[in-house]
Amino acid sequence: MRKPPIHRSFINALRGVFYMLQSERNFQIEFLALLINLFFIFYLPLSGLDTILILVVSFGVLSAEIFNTAIEKICDIVQPEFDKRIGFIKDISAGAVILMTIVSVIVGIIVYWKYIVDLLN
Repeated sequence: MRKPPIHRSFINALRGVFYMLQSERNFQIEFLALLINLFFIFYLPLSGLDTILILVVSFGVLSAEIFNTAIEKICDIVQPEFDKRIGFIKDISAGAVILMTIVSVIVGIIVYWKYIVDLLN
């Protein structure tokens, strides 16, 4: 099978992101969190390192959600009927998302805390 041109690969990848935005509620919520973080990045005087940390954890959550959805879709194709083993696989992949979300909230609190305290003073 021939590989598509590089621009076609980017278009296909972006189509996947748009699919997630259209069809996956959790991804929509997490994307909204990214937009809120982008607002804070521009509104607060974040350092370069703080900006990088926020962006890495924000996109990490989105990426984990994409992997989770891909795993769930594959499981549904392989075994359309209920199967405890498939349920366990889905739980594991959802666990990765929740762990990434927890660390992103912790990072957000650590990063934003000092800026919010400065604003209130």
